[in-house]
Amino acid sequence: MGETRKHDLADRLTEASVRPIKKSVEISGHSTSVTLEPVFWRELGRLARRQSLSMNALVSEIDGARPENGQTLANALRRYVLSALCG
Repeated sequence: MGETRKHDLADRLTEASVRPIKKSVEISGHSTSVTLEPVFWRELGRLARRQSLSMNALVSEIDGARPENGQTLANALRRYVLSALCG
């Protein structure tokens, strides 16, 4: 593959991997939307499977543990993923 084509492909992959995606999740019986970058959705799914949880169950746990300092659910999910990846 030529050098230019490699960069074009890398640019498209990078753009696609950072464009946020809105998904609906259920927390305590209520639906809510969360917008995250695809890499965070993938890692949340992987972490949920590792713990034998559904995505909704993991999101509910994270939601229940977030501080009441105004942190958004999306930021709490990102922090959870980063914490799990970084140890």
